[in-house]
Amino acid sequence: MSNSRLFCFGLGYTAQALARRLAAKGWVISGTSRSESDRPALSCLGTRAWLFERERPLADFSAALAGRTHILSSVPPNGLGDPVLAVHGRDIAGLRGLEWVGYLSTTGVYGDRGGAWVSETDEPRPTGERGKRRLAAEAGWLHLWRDLELPVHIFRLAGIYGPGRSAFDSLRAGRAQRIDKPGQVFGRIHVDDIAQTLEASMARPRPGAVYNLSDDDPAPPGDVIAYAAELLGRAPPPLIPFEEAGLGEMARSFYAENKRVRNELIKQELGVRLAYPDYRAGLAAILKHERAR
Repeated sequence: MSNSRLFCFGLGYTAQALARRLAAKGWVISGTSRSESDRPALSCLGTRAWLFERERPLADFSAALAGRTHILSSVPPNGLGDPVLAVHGRDIAGLRGLEWVGYLSTTGVYGDRGGAWVSETDEPRPTGERGKRRLAAEAGWLHLWRDLELPVHIFRLAGIYGPGRSAFDSLRAGRAQRIDKPGQVFGRIHVDDIAQTLEASMARPRPGAVYNLSDDDPAPPGDVIAYAAELLGRAPPPLIPFEEAGLGEMARSFYAENKRVRNELIKQELGVRLAYPDYRAGLAAILKHERAR
């Protein structure tokens, strides 16, 4: 039985994947949710959930974080900054016995690179507001490492997908579009590969580290939709020129950034071997799992 105890600020899709992985190995998992309605489902995972938002701090921080050896934050910043740091940064800084702290950021901090490759050694140059907020949040977490010696690690995630959150779901819901913007590619990462990378970092902590999490095959988003449709045995949506797609502001902001993200560091330093090195492997596994159920 493990003596490790993980607290997750934000028990969402990615943190739950990690929680399931670690709970099976005897870890004690707890964390936060934003509403009472989420708590029963989290309890079914064997995970205790505490309510938390910027406007609603943890009712008893000491009780919630007592004995925790590891902390993960996946709570996104907003216009007021990182909610976890704003409300409980000082509390976290005062904790003793922490072995590992992780913050989930985004590859959006690199901004637009015109399709070029970027690695962790490249200086972030966010072009959109969300990327700028994420970079500021990274700086806040790394402050806890540089000035207070907390074992903080930053993980820059590409587009997250997995069971219940993939091209299959958008196709079935009739929301999928194949948008034609020549030269545009996106990186993506399967949620299970995020979980295994976080676990690998916990086993080999290097405070102050920054890691990219993306698969081996940055690809046009339309190709992903077409392949998912092929696996489902249906015709793909027609190609639509980017300027005719009628995208909202947020969707257009994604298409304003074009880059390929290198992932060698997690392989070399953490020994990660991606279970789903490209979208084809990931989608095929999701469909196989669905059909097995």
